[in-house]
Formats: sequence, structure tokens, C-alpha cells
Amino acid sequence: MKIVFKKSDLTNAVSIVMKAVPSRTTLSILECILIDAKTNEIKFSANDMELGIETKVKGEIIEKGQIAIEAKIFSNIVRNLPDNDITLTTDNNFSVTISCEKAVFTIPGRSGEDFTYLPMVEKDKSIYLSQFSLKEIIRQTIFSISTSENNKIMTGELFEVKGNSLKVVSLDGHRISIRKIELKESFNDISVIVPGKTLNEIFKILNGSNDDEVKIYFTDNHIVFEFDDTVVVSRLIEGEYFKISQMLSSDYVTKLTLNKKEFFDSISRATLLERDSDIKPIIMTIEDGNLQLQINTEMGSMDDNMFITKEGKDLMIGFNPKFLIDALKVIDDEEITIYLLNSKAPCFIKNDDESYIYLVLPVNFNVVSRN
Repeated sequence: MKIVFKKSDLTNAVSIVMKAVPSRTTLSILECILIDAKTNEIKFSANDMELGIETKVKGEIIEKGQIAIEAKIFSNIVRNLPDNDITLTTDNNFSVTISCEKAVFTIPGRSGEDFTYLPMVEKDKSIYLSQFSLKEIIRQTIFSISTSENNKIMTGELFEVKGNSLKVVSLDGHRISIRKIELKESFNDISVIVPGKTLNEIFKILNGSNDDEVKIYFTDNHIVFEFDDTVVVSRLIEGEYFKISQMLSSDYVTKLTLNKKEFFDSISRATLLERDSDIKPIIMTIEDGNLQLQINTEMGSMDDNMFITKEGKDLMIGFNPKFLIDALKVIDDEEITIYLLNSKAPCFIKNDDESYIYLVLPVNFNVVSRN
């Protein structure tokens, strides 16, 4: 096999498929990238048995063939070569030569026949949406999945399609994030749990354009994302998702409307006094026209006030500031509305049409003395 690539094309393709190369595995073939140039197309693939990625690569095929190359070594070599055309050649002993200008590397390869190919997935159930929409949905929900494997369901996100609506939900036991968007047409009802790892990698690859589409295919066991020249296949998380509707309430006794940036900046200032090992709650005292934010840590204390519009009762409530910051970061509205019931019930940050809903559980706190 002999192929000539532009460095930029090769670097981009390697960076895409590297996202499906496991950091640890007992199967050495999974540490490889498959380079397939047996036809008139060049395809790079990687597969860790849970997530598989295949992408087409621009290049000149001088001699057709196929080879599996250890991914980390190949990636490091490609990134450090000069910015010029890169030639990759193999021989009958699966030896790989990578050359660019005066630099020449020779490394061992493996037969492509040993590689674990991406699973074939039937494409019966599907939806499509813009790359921009999918990237935004992931950005606005992924932060509240659980990083603990103790509850596998929480490490993924619910993708639920009903008619022309897509709802995506994530939760970690302390908060819930919900995003809903309207699709361009109606589709069959679908409900699956997509691993957070898959969505994180998809987010990194998407170009985010409103003009470019993503096609998503669903089966009982897999989800497939097709966009640009790339295909991502992922196993789904088995099980039934939590009954989110039972956790959401329209009841409230206090409603406040406030400037999002001012609120975000105030909470961010409060976290300057925190250590990662000792996170203290930020205490919100809600009164007519005023929101007082207080924090008291070993490093010191902070007291801040901001103007709000309030309906209902006065209230004092405490939150983990990180959970509020994570939600506020991904809300694009200039003003936000927060709904509260009491000091022990979750708060809801949502807009009028509920295209986004963020639920955050409160925490116990000791009252900070006022100056």
C-alpha cells in the first residue's frame, strides 16, 4: 500500500478516530487505527467495542491496501512531522514507513484482517437535525451526567423523540438538565440512553454549522451519528430511564426574575473563597427587589446584593455554587426566571416555553451573620 496525504488532512483524520481508541485494554488490536485503502476511498477506523468511529480521508492512493497501526505512536509521529505531504507505505511483512521531507519513520503494523470492524446497524429509525442544534444540546446538558459508574444510567443522557420534538435529559442525583428542540418533521417515537462518553466525543468532532446536518439512527442496542465524512457508532446503555416527569413540579411560592450575567458573576466571585476539598454553600436571601448572596469559608466571607423582580414569599435557601454556575454558563438568555417552593425543595430555572429546564437541589447551611 502507498498513500500520499496532506498533513492537515491526515492530522484531522487521526484526531477524529483517536477518540475511539481505548486508553487501557487487554486487546492490543484495539489500540490500533485501521487504514483501509482497498477501494478508491481512504477510510480510518478505531473501535473500543463500546464506541467506534470511521472517517473518510483525502489522499492520493498510489497502491491500494490495508493496515492496522498502533494509534498513539502513529498520532505522535504525524503531529511532529513537517507541514508538508506525508507518504505512508507498507510491505508484505506489515512494516509501515512514514516519510515527510527528510524525516523517515519505520514502525511495525498489523494485518487489517485482525481489526474489529464497526458493527453493521440497520437504519430503520432515524432523525436528523443541524450540527449546531446537536452541539448546543450536548453543551447544555452534558455537565450534569454522573461520572460515577455506581449507577450506569446516570452516566448517559436520555434521548426521547415524540413527533417533531427531541428531548434530552441528564442527571447526577443533585441536579437535572433538560433541553427540548423542535425538529423539522415528525418521527417515530424513540427513547434511548446514550453514553456520556459518546456525546462528549461527538461534541468535539461536530463543526457546529447550522447548514450541515447530522443523521442519527437508532436500534435496540446502538446509536449511529453520520455527519460530514464521519460515522460514529455507539452502544446504548441498557435499562429504563428515571421517571423525570415525577420529579418536575409546577408548584412554587417564590418566583424571581433577574439578570443572568449579574447572577453568574456574583456566584463566580463567591467561589474565589472556596477550596475544591471544602465547598461551602452560597446562601440566597430573597426579598422584594433584592437578592442577597452570602458565602462563608475558611478563606473568608463574601456578601453581595443584586436587583431582582420577585413574586411571592421571601425565602432563604442554600446551593452548591458549582451547580448553579454550570447551569448559568449554558443559558443564553439575558434574563432568567427561577421558581422556588421552600428551602428544602429544588429550584427550577426555566424559560416560558420550557425549551430548557434546570433543576438544582438545595443544601443545608448555617446562616451567615449579616454585617
